[in-house]
Amino acid sequence: MRRIHLVVSGRVQGVGFRAYTQQAAIENDIVGWVRNLADGAVEVEAVGEDKQVDQFIKKVKKGPSFFAKVKNIEVTECETVHNYQKFEIVY
Repeated sequence: MRRIHLVVSGRVQGVGFRAYTQQAAIENDIVGWVRNLADGAVEVEAVGEDKQVDQFIKKVKKGPSFFAKVKNIEVTECETVHNYQKFEIVY
């Protein structure tokens, strides 16, 4: 299992990005969470198998639609794996 932390910046709030990220996680058997940050970025914590995590990152980079613009993704590999049960949108 692999755990990653992402900070996605660009036009990623108000464009369906969290729901899109949750759907991408479900499709790739990823557990964790996604939330908006005060600075306009979106933060993601994701846990899954290596191949699924790589697919998930590709989907997140693509974004949900024409209206979303992912400018940058900071990917941090995390040591410990949390025991998340599902992928949630955190408010």
